[in-house]
This record gives sequence, C-alpha cells and structure tokens, in this order.
Amino acid sequence: MGVSRAWIGCVAFVVLLAIPLLACARSEPAGRSGAGRGEPLRIVATTGMVADLVREIAGERAEVRQLMGAGVDPHMYKPTRGDVAQLTAADAVFYNGLLLEGKMTETFERLRAGGKPVVAITSAISARSLLKEQAEGETSGDGDAGEAETDPHVWMDPALWATAVGPVRDALVALDPASKAAFESRASAYAAKLKELDGYAERVLNGVPERSRVLVTAHDAFGYFGRRYGYQVEGIQGISTESEAGVKDIQRLVDLLVERKITSVFVESSVSDRNVSALIAGARAKGHSVSIGGTLFSDAMGQQGTYEGTYVGMIDHNVTTIARSLGGEAAAPAGGMQGKLQGGKK
Repeated sequence: MGVSRAWIGCVAFVVLLAIPLLACARSEPAGRSGAGRGEPLRIVATTGMVADLVREIAGERAEVRQLMGAGVDPHMYKPTRGDVAQLTAADAVFYNGLLLEGKMTETFERLRAGGKPVVAITSAISARSLLKEQAEGETSGDGDAGEAETDPHVWMDPALWATAVGPVRDALVALDPASKAAFESRASAYAAKLKELDGYAERVLNGVPERSRVLVTAHDAFGYFGRRYGYQVEGIQGISTESEAGVKDIQRLVDLLVERKITSVFVESSVSDRNVSALIAGARAKGHSVSIGGTLFSDAMGQQGTYEGTYVGMIDHNVTTIARSLGGEAAAPAGGMQGKLQGGKK
C-alpha cells in the first residue's frame, strides 16, 4: 500500500518538533482554532490550578483538558505520548511557568517554535513580587553564590494568583475575539471571588495565636502563603521536590518543634510523608509529642469534581486546616468559607 499524504505530513511534523514520543497527530493550520470553526476552543493546561483558572474565565467557550491530576507532582512530571498528542492538537497551551513544570520546558519551546500559542500564566507577575531560594552551599564556578531559584508556588497567595487572571483573559480574547465581552466579564467576577477568598484566609489565620504561627510541611511550597499571612514557613525539602532533605535539615526542624512547642506538622497530597514521619519520630525521641495536623494541597488540588478539586476549594481547605490545627478553631469554621469542605473536618 502506498504512503498517504497524511502520514507523510505527520512524520514531517514529528521531525520538525523533534519529540520522539509524539503520536501521529496532525497540527491544525494557523488560524483554524476551535473558535474559528464555530466550536469551543481546545485548551490543554498543565496543573489543576492552571486548568481551573482557564475554565473559570473561558466558561463554555473552551474545552479545557488537564494533564496533571490530583496527587501528581509537577516538578517531576514528564509528558507522555498521549500528552504530546493532546498538546499538539490543542488550540493553545496554558502552564504555570517559573520552571514549575521544569521537565516540560523543551516541549513547550518546540511547540511555541512551531506556532502554537503557549501561555505562561505567571508572566504578569513582577520580578519584585517573586520569592527566591538560594540553595545551601551552592556556588558558581568562581566561588560566588550560585543563582537563586525562583519559587513557582505563587498560587499559595490568592492576591498574587489574581495577577494571572489578566494573561489568561488576554490570551483567550486573542484566540476568540468574538467572545471578548464574555471573557472580560467572567475574569472580573473571578477576580472578585479571589478577593473574597483572600479576605477569609486572612481572617481565620489571624485567629491562630502568634506564637503558633509556624507551618512545617514536606517541601517549601508555602513561602508565598507565609509572606501574605505572616506565618513562619519551614519546608523539609526545598522549593522543588527534586531536592533532598539531609540529616541536618531534619535535626534543625526537630529542634525548632521542641523549642517552639509546636504540636502539629503537615503532610502534602503530592509529596511523600517519609520526611514528616522522621520529624515526628525525632521530636518524640526528645520527649516532645507532635502529630500530623492534616494533609495540605500544595502542588496539586483535590480530586476533580469535588470542591477541593477547585482552586478556591483547595485554598479554603488549606487555610481552614492550618488555622484549626494550630489553635484557631474559634475563627475557622469546620466547613470552611462556604461550608463546602468534605465532612466539615479540619
């Protein structure tokens, strides 16, 4: 049987992008987005937080597919054959940026070079608003301190996350100009919802005694949270889960727990609890009892279809869990901001 034109075109596309795992899927010609064909836009987003933001602004004018589900660590995620096919067929790709999806960087660059709209939704956040982490002992070749790593976990501050509304809205308008008014209206409504969430978080977290405002977690994903709400944040691992916690890191945090009489530490839904368990055991060996205050959503949201599977629900769960576990039960209702938290548990 002769080789078809479709097959030849597909092979040429694979060579162009140089992605070995790329499935045989043809790219849409320029200007033929879903909106241009009278259909919903086909959007692919990386994390749950990004996908939720795009869905909120796009509404029914886009079909948004999410690559990374509940419990998936974006720091370590590598695109599969199916992912690459979805990315190729999409009208646009939205991702967090700031190297959160570090192992997908090359894929994004090649898609963008091929003409695909690839949008980093954190692009409007000013450099002065970003946190940096200097790896301990890391130096450059000339003996100076190495370049600090930008903390990508900006969604932990709802006020800062609201900055991402603009880039998403503008990218959707560029894809579907006829829906500009709808996108702008939904973007304004969602920005107001984020402001309400931020106000709730500030109120209930202020209900925790000042001495107890110490958040100890599996990895350093809560820096923006701490800055926004005045909490000391201690992650066993660094801002990337690729970093490894050493014996000195564990011992330092054990000493902190004992000295500050901290009785609750937190695990994360997308990170192993091995190091947190080591903290608890270390504190116990020094005669200090520490328990797990709850599971927090850090790099991934809850299960799709649940309240915690939305960005608002994710943050509501986190701040309510933290406040109630650290002594702020009077200020934080068990059901959270809207009484929607599963089981009304902390």
